[in-house]
Amino acid sequence: MNHVITITKSDGTKELFEEEKLANSLRRVGVKPESIDEIVDEVEATMRDSMTTKEIYTKAFSLIRKHSAPLAAKYSIRRAMMELGPDGFPYERFVARIFRMWGYETMTDQAVMGTCVDHEIDVVAWKGDSLAMVEAKFHNEFGMKSDLKVALYVKARFDDIAPNTFDFGGKKRKLTERWLTTNTKFTDKAIKYGECSHLNLLGWNYPTKGNLHEIIEQNGLHPITCLTTLTHQEKKDLVARDILVCIDLVGKPGVLNDIGIKVERTEGILTEAQIIIEEAK
Repeated sequence: MNHVITITKSDGTKELFEEEKLANSLRRVGVKPESIDEIVDEVEATMRDSMTTKEIYTKAFSLIRKHSAPLAAKYSIRRAMMELGPDGFPYERFVARIFRMWGYETMTDQAVMGTCVDHEIDVVAWKGDSLAMVEAKFHNEFGMKSDLKVALYVKARFDDIAPNTFDFGGKKRKLTERWLTTNTKFTDKAIKYGECSHLNLLGWNYPTKGNLHEIIEQNGLHPITCLTTLTHQEKKDLVARDILVCIDLVGKPGVLNDIGIKVERTEGILTEAQIIIEEAK
């Protein structure tokens, strides 16, 4: 570029545009080297000072889609997570899906009794002698983070619950795992407190290894909202039927017919989902 460009991040802060960051994001989803250069050049040609990261993403997404719909779907995972909203219930079910992948049995939206008051728990998961309870914080905007106040509040709830014994899976269990998860990020103070207080944190890029982004990518748990071959309403209809990830859609292809998608479209939708899953293996 001939001059320095400042871009506006989702939280309103400014930073210098770095083409290498854009190139790396394209490289991570599998865009070929020759296509990366082409896409970066085209994005840069449209750049203006104070352009938002959302505008840059939209331009890059449209260019990637011309090369490969499945790669475009992978590029859109973070935004696709937000399409699970607007409320947090689908995200709770998505988190439960992760715990089931880890071998747990799960229930969502459970009322449990603490020492002082009762509590609504987003996800309860158990296996063996372990009992995990999870607070799932869903945000509709990238700039919103789960902060120290959230971590303190969640820790206090678990402290009230911890002395009691619960009957899940036909067995008496004590709380052994305390979790706070978010589809965005944690503030530094929330992370520091979580590490100090033994509160397990799971966010978009925390912990460094095994964060939400890595879990999705490495296990093929891409949300169906990332599929470019579905309309916004079709995505909502599938989420309402508890089809949250591509691997579950491929396992129940008949659900596409159930929501009124014609046969001539189903092959393309399932092919896109299958390619995404296979590339994660």
